[in-house]
Amino acid sequence: MDSPTTDGGTSSVGSRLTLPSPRGSVIESLKGCALSGLSIPKEELRKKIMFPEYLRLAMIEAIKEKDIEGNGVRRIYEAAHVDGAEEAEPVDCPLVVFINSKSGGRHGNELKERLQTLMGEEQVFDLQSVKPHEFVQYGLGCLEKLSSLGDSCAKATRESLRVVVAGGDGTVGWVLGCLGELDKQGRHPVPPSGIIPLGTGNDLSRSFGWGGSFPFNWKSAIKRTLDRVTDGPTCRLDSWSLLISMPAGEEVETPYSLKLTEEVPLDQELAVETVLPEKTSCYQGVFYNYFSIGMDAQVAYGFHNLRNEKPYLAQGPIANKLIYGGYSCKQGWFFTPCTSDPGLRGLKNILRLHIKKVNSSEWEQVLIPSSVRSIVALNLPSYGSGRNPWGNLKPEYLEKKYLFCMIIELMTLIDPRLLLGYIQRGFVEAHADDGLLEIFGLKQGWHASLVMVELISAKHIAQAASIRFELRGGEWAEAYMQVDGEPWKQPISKDYSTFVEIKRVPFQSIMVQGE
Repeated sequence: MDSPTTDGGTSSVGSRLTLPSPRGSVIESLKGCALSGLSIPKEELRKKIMFPEYLRLAMIEAIKEKDIEGNGVRRIYEAAHVDGAEEAEPVDCPLVVFINSKSGGRHGNELKERLQTLMGEEQVFDLQSVKPHEFVQYGLGCLEKLSSLGDSCAKATRESLRVVVAGGDGTVGWVLGCLGELDKQGRHPVPPSGIIPLGTGNDLSRSFGWGGSFPFNWKSAIKRTLDRVTDGPTCRLDSWSLLISMPAGEEVETPYSLKLTEEVPLDQELAVETVLPEKTSCYQGVFYNYFSIGMDAQVAYGFHNLRNEKPYLAQGPIANKLIYGGYSCKQGWFFTPCTSDPGLRGLKNILRLHIKKVNSSEWEQVLIPSSVRSIVALNLPSYGSGRNPWGNLKPEYLEKKYLFCMIIELMTLIDPRLLLGYIQRGFVEAHADDGLLEIFGLKQGWHASLVMVELISAKHIAQAASIRFELRGGEWAEAYMQVDGEPWKQPISKDYSTFVEIKRVPFQSIMVQGE
């Protein structure tokens, strides 16, 4: 499934890279990062990553004016190209950094200042003031405009530019989504991205070798990180389009990665068996790590609300995890109240699941086990701060997949309903760029805890290239969902179904490989 490289830099995109284990020793990697960082002179690093001043100022002016051809940009360009002016030389690997200064506890603002010292204020964008889509439209647009005027330095800078994202998984996904718009617009190359982990889980960062937490000795480690981004090999990451189609009338407070859009039709190859409402509301977005429905999302939703109401409790990843664990118990993830109707405990009561396998146009229904209280569609080998709930399937199990495929074909010929009992078999090894999502279930907090410490694997349900969830309320008035760690409360109707459709985005994000 590898596609031609478009990153324009040193790359090993042509072949799949083996990603590091998300649960590798973070401490060892941070020690190595710190030691290496001490040997990198500040001025030498600046010469490699800090592009000419007139380009930095022109980009900032274009973003400020929201105009790549504004008077400010024109004045800066003309001043740099007056008769007799020496032509600027491009640097080896220009970098820009997006930082969520609210992430990382008290370190966010300190890190921003450190980055600005290392590479200049104009190449460090605080997401509180400059959004990534503004940078893509006006910042990169400015470099492209100057290139079209014959500016060879602007052209080389645009082609070799790399991006660093300092934040959690949600922030990284936000930036990757905006960079992905470049492919849609035919504006190549798309800059590769490295990560400085500032969030709580940091599963994207773990998956690509950038560590699972913000280092204690970060002042020295940051230099090594920036240097690694300049020459690190690249690999690819699948991204997934998420569509929610629901009866119109109720507003949903979705994460910023999901936007209200015009009505979007569902996949016509899978007939809807229920009556549709006259009007629907649709939300669309992209995710990179996982989408989930159920109790895990409910716990995350409660935790996020608590953290927003009492921000003084969230002083760093360790504090966040302690609060999260306590909230898991409070929400009933471990202890379901005895007064609850047992029939309402499993998602099977409100949820129907259909999937498409890779290279198949046929939708197939998959039965949801009655004990499952959370369903996760996972893209990365890292979930919940570095765990791999899908697990590493044994080679002898993978080798049986062809036999199971033959059984499936036979069962389909005899009676299509028999297919449902065998659809979950025949799994293949999971990769972040294989065009498949791993769908697994968690039964309750005790089961989830054993999965998270990797004593057991989660309940394997399916691997899919496309997914459709159909939710119908009954006695349930709402369900909880989350995408890449950003949860929300989803209203569901007893009269009309709510649909969630997931499909792979054709463009794969380009990631810089860490240690």
